[in-house]
Amino acid sequence: MMKVVTVFGGSAVRSGDQGYAQAERLGAALARAGYAVATGGYEGAMEAASKGAAEAGGRVIGYSCEALARWHGLKPNRWVQEVIPSQTLHERVVRLIDAGEALLALPGGVGTLSEVALSWSLMQTREIAPKPLVLIGDGWQATLSTFLETAGTYIRSADADLLAFAEDTDQAVKLVRSRLDGKHA
Repeated sequence: MMKVVTVFGGSAVRSGDQGYAQAERLGAALARAGYAVATGGYEGAMEAASKGAAEAGGRVIGYSCEALARWHGLKPNRWVQEVIPSQTLHERVVRLIDAGEALLALPGGVGTLSEVALSWSLMQTREIAPKPLVLIGDGWQATLSTFLETAGTYIRSADADLLAFAEDTDQAVKLVRSRLDGKHA
């Protein structure tokens, strides 16, 4: 059975943007490493990761949301091969978290931040089993390092250790392969 890696990322990036290219590279690298790629299924980084994975011959799963479709007229991007519908945004996010054996977060906005925070919280409280949660790019490192430093005793070191930081997509895929398959690429 193919392992699934969930990719979170901002919807605002467009083809031609550096963030789009980064997400496309990530999707392709995950597919070449033998993983199915799960995303929120719509535009921006979700589309780019889906495209990269599909063009590399990988399996692409998109988690759609009826509420988003109604509010914004969104449809799953053309690279999604399997659509798994949800009624609400909350249900969609929880299903995306549950689906991935590893969770990767590209740069994004409030939605991406909430996906990272919920993933981390569910692992911290042991509602879900710990799994790789890899945050890609300098922005995550700066933001969460500041948060961890100022949180003091509110966050145990074991909970901080649930986060992994990667400078780029190559390092992120290496971390996933090491943690899921014991491979060092």
